[in-house]
Amino acid sequence: MYDTLIHAGLSGLAVVLLAMTLIWWVSIRVEDASIVDSFWGLGFVLIAFVYYITGGLHTGRSSLVITLITIWAFRLSCHLFIRKRHEGEDPRYRKMREHHGERFLWVSLFTVFLLQGVLLWIISMPLLGSVTSSSPLGHWDLIGSLIFFAGLIIESVSDVQLARFRKNPSNSGIVLDTGFWRYSRHPNYFGEAILWWGIYLVAVGGEAYWALVGPALLTFLLLRVSGVVLLEKGLHKSRPDYHKYVETTSPFILWPPKNKDLRSS
Repeated sequence: MYDTLIHAGLSGLAVVLLAMTLIWWVSIRVEDASIVDSFWGLGFVLIAFVYYITGGLHTGRSSLVITLITIWAFRLSCHLFIRKRHEGEDPRYRKMREHHGERFLWVSLFTVFLLQGVLLWIISMPLLGSVTSSSPLGHWDLIGSLIFFAGLIIESVSDVQLARFRKNPSNSGIVLDTGFWRYSRHPNYFGEAILWWGIYLVAVGGEAYWALVGPALLTFLLLRVSGVVLLEKGLHKSRPDYHKYVETTSPFILWPPKNKDLRSS
């Protein structure tokens, strides 16, 4: 069993790094590093099928987890692709491009594309554990699937609410504090974390307890590295009332606000 895990795991890593290298090459041609974000979700589908082909036992759990991850990835990739078409290259990458100049070509390969490939591989551990498990489907799979769909709904609806809010020119400089955003400053990130913990519970059903590293790393990244912390630095500068929003609204978990009406405070 361990030989199968190692073989499938290393095969997945090799394929993802190769895919990231190819996407990096395309990003050079189109001069837009943001295409890596659109591939993020699809990368998990790719690696799940690699696990399925190289080490999968073709069980009900394999079909379940591949179906779940494909639903999430398709929705997320479409959302990010549409957003990129309207907004262009992500400001984070534009700043990196300006800072590094001609060196950005190689810097982006290692610090953007290959790094994301490695992170994707680690986060995908619940997929590896699920696909290579021979245990029959059970209650953990049902619970995990329900949590997955709860997280997917929160993430999807939050993204739609934010997109609609941004389309209205009169909302420029104003804080979105309705819908899910009334109960969390980052409900889309919270939804993504929740759905990955749901996928982990499917892996638990396959006795892959060690796959905990996947959702744990994702949650850490969302809270401390590339999600909440990084985004809020810019929001404090672009939204004059954002400090009031911070004082009244949960940073991550959906929770009732301290103040019912932010704009009247």
